[in-house]
Amino acid sequence: MMTTLIGRELLNNLMTFRFAAALLITLLLVVANTVVLIKDYEQRLKDYNTSVQTHHEEIREKETYSAGEVEVDRPPNPLSIFNVGLDKRLGNEIWIAHNNVPTLWEARMNASDNPYLNILSSIDIVFIFEVVLSLMALLFAYDALAGEREQGTLRLVLTHPVRRGHILLAKYISAMLCLLVPLLLSLLLAMILLTTTASISLGTDDFLRIGGIVLASIAYLSVFYLIGLFISAVTQRTGTALMLAMFVWGALVLVYPNLILATIRSSDIPEAKAVSAFNEIKQVWDEFDRERKHFLATDAFPGEDPTFNINGMGFFYEHFPENRLTLLYLYNSMMTFGELDEKFEEEVPHAQNYFQFLIPSTINTAERAWLIRKQALEDTLVRKSNMKRTLLKFSPVGMYDAATQAWAGTDLKGIRDFFDAVRQYRQTVIDYLDSKNAFASQKWFTANEGAADWSTLPTFSFKRSGVEINAKRALPDSLLLLTMSLLLFMIIFLVFIKSEV
Repeated sequence: MMTTLIGRELLNNLMTFRFAAALLITLLLVVANTVVLIKDYEQRLKDYNTSVQTHHEEIREKETYSAGEVEVDRPPNPLSIFNVGLDKRLGNEIWIAHNNVPTLWEARMNASDNPYLNILSSIDIVFIFEVVLSLMALLFAYDALAGEREQGTLRLVLTHPVRRGHILLAKYISAMLCLLVPLLLSLLLAMILLTTTASISLGTDDFLRIGGIVLASIAYLSVFYLIGLFISAVTQRTGTALMLAMFVWGALVLVYPNLILATIRSSDIPEAKAVSAFNEIKQVWDEFDRERKHFLATDAFPGEDPTFNINGMGFFYEHFPENRLTLLYLYNSMMTFGELDEKFEEEVPHAQNYFQFLIPSTINTAERAWLIRKQALEDTLVRKSNMKRTLLKFSPVGMYDAATQAWAGTDLKGIRDFFDAVRQYRQTVIDYLDSKNAFASQKWFTANEGAADWSTLPTFSFKRSGVEINAKRALPDSLLLLTMSLLLFMIIFLVFIKSEV
């Protein structure tokens, strides 16, 4: 009997115009947009490779170690084609220096924008599923019970020894099978385009991540179909059910997410916390500056001149007065003299001694300041971003978006993985300079003894987190969608068994 019911419902759904429309619209949108997304990814990949090459050449041209600010780039994520998330919204280029611990908020963009591509590539594959297939799911469900009740066919079916729970289950299974056709077929065509593109190389982990996106998409469609089925169960007329379904779809998909994004802006930083963090950081650098001045006052060079009477450095004192510590520490830890005249050779040992003390002290101070900045960022921007994400999850769209971003690695945690790797690389660069005895060497500030050796500097590489990490991050939101589906089905069942037909 159950097989008969599923076959009947499946045939009824497949023969409708809405199924053909769902299939055609989804295929056209996904395939056409995948072509645009691939071009956008190829452009970003080209910009990335160009930027990496440029930075590699720039660092090799630096004659002193202090002038060698290493710049690293974040590669574009190929799975951003499915859900772009934050992959294009946050910076993908950041500089590394001993006097600063890099953070996500200091990154810059290295891409050359194409306005046409940017407009179209903002619509990723998941966005199409969020909007189009959720609407189709409601259209499949709004008359599933109300329509049969209105036509009298539901009463006729119940004259046979059929349980109402079986009727609901048959309608759910048949509708989900119909919705899976445009979902899986469009994804299959998108995968064919991706795998035949030379610039995109997908590994086993990537296919597993895509599988996770598919499962999250099924759970998302299940929620919207059951919302429509609930509306159909509590209404008597299909016209009323359709209007309610459209209202709910507009509220959940269009109004609520945009309302949250407009109300809570991540860029707004509480002024009191920002001022407090700035004052703490200033105290740290004030302490550093007192130690620096004490060293200059007690070293063998007469006076407290950090330029050691070497010609041409007065410019910095004019533009970097000592009461502006954020600029002063940059100058004191990075100043470069270039090639010196012989008359300044007597002062060079004093400068070497100074930098041998100053640079390790600067590194320690920068790391102390980083701890303050890290907590301030967590208390302001990160916490606000997390609050926004939590509020978005009151809509299935928010849960689905968070789950697919986690699978793709384009969520905030996925982006922060890159900056964790950057901070580790900063320590690698410092260790490299230390192994060269760069801080105590003349090559730190002058090229008199030859240019600095950057040829053996370890290159930066970033590998995305493993699929098990993506699964761990995506699981909570995926489970929320599944739990919502289960609760909706139970509620519909209780309503349906008590309703008159």
